[in-house]
Parts: sequence; C-alpha cells; structure tokens
Amino acid sequence: MQAKADVIRVCSIDLFNTNASIVRDLAKAAAESCPDANMLIISNPVNSTVPITAEVFKSRGVYNPKKLFGVTTLDVVRASRFISQLKNTDPANENITVVGGHSGATIVPLLSQSGYELQGAERDEYIKRVQFGGDEVVQAKGGAGSATLSMAMAGARFAESLLKAAQGQKNVVEPTFVDSPLYKDQGVPYFASQVTLGANGVEEIHPVGKVTEFEQGLLEVCLKDLKANIEKGEKWAKENP
Repeated sequence: MQAKADVIRVCSIDLFNTNASIVRDLAKAAAESCPDANMLIISNPVNSTVPITAEVFKSRGVYNPKKLFGVTTLDVVRASRFISQLKNTDPANENITVVGGHSGATIVPLLSQSGYELQGAERDEYIKRVQFGGDEVVQAKGGAGSATLSMAMAGARFAESLLKAAQGQKNVVEPTFVDSPLYKDQGVPYFASQVTLGANGVEEIHPVGKVTEFEQGLLEVCLKDLKANIEKGEKWAKENP
C-alpha cells in the first residue's frame, strides 16, 4: 500500500509540474487577448491551477472572479453513478451534491442532502470511490491514460450550462470551484459548491448547507488539504511569472 501511495504522490507532483506552466501560459494569452472571457479550468490539479490562473489575471489587472471556474462536474457524475449502483436507480435521475475541491480528500459528497444514508464499510468504500475514482481509470488503463472521455463529458456539460445562462436561461445551477466567500476566513479563498450561473458568469454562490457530523469531519479534512493546494498554486504563480 505504501508503494502504491508513493507512486500516486509522484504522479501528482509530475502532473502539477507539467500542467502549471501550460495553464500559466494559456492564462497569459487569455489575459492579453480576451480578458473578459469565461475561463473554464479543467487541467488538474484544479485546486492549484485555478489559483494560478487567477494570479496571472491579477498581475495584469484584469481579474474577474465571476468569470473563472474550476470544472468539478465529474465529481458529481461519479458520485451520482456510484450511488445509483448501490441503490439500483437510474444514474440520470441522481444528482448528488459534491463540495470542496477536485482531488482526493478535498472531494466531499453530501449524501444526506439527497436523502441517502450509508454506514460503515459501505459508506467508506463509496466515499473512497468518489474521491479516488480517477485512480481506477488509470489502473484499468495500465498507467497509459486517464479519464479523458469522462472529463470531456464533464467539461461539455458545464460549458453547455454556462452558455444557457449566458443566453438568459434562469436557475442554471452547477457545482464549480470558484473564488468563494464561504471559507475565506479560514484561509481558503477558493471552494467548490453549488453556483447559480448568469449572463455575467457567477451569479450566486450557494452555502454548503446542513451536513451530518460525518460529513462535517470530511469537510474539515478537505479544508486543510485545499488550503495547501491553493497556496501551492499561488506561490508557484508568483515565483514563475
């Protein structure tokens, strides 16, 4: 188990080192050419690449927090699919609320808000699958690829919702990782929760809402990890302008 954890940790470091500069350079080009555009960041680690993008825009005086989104739709898709397998329901009719971030323990599914309750080993296995579902795909591909198709579907779904909102459709709500006031007092300036989208991007950031004691414990772990992820992205962006 330790060897597996070390491999995953090394892969995460490599992913950050590879994607950080790519996202920074794309953000630079966008800040210069289309600073008013909605920016949808799906390159992992999203918890760090969204702050990198924000720092680039801030350094050029064009940062608009209402138009920067980390795409976390895939977490909802997985959470909904995995609960449908357990409950023998149609995944198309499930919509599990997921908050926090977009990697590992920062992904917090709130089953209680959808009327579900799991206990013991079944609950722990469900949480693990939601948080580390991407690892299953990597392992199934023998390390030769990741969840590219499901990421594409998640990106398309979010982009479609944003376009509907831009065209005037009301009550378009999607989970997304944004500049959020919810936990800024705890040093976590970005957070994923339900967000109402509008013509100008973020229209309303919804609070987490009522959670169980177990879910609160997950949130506390999430915030600790998320704070470190965000700080890593911000620090890298300032050191690599």
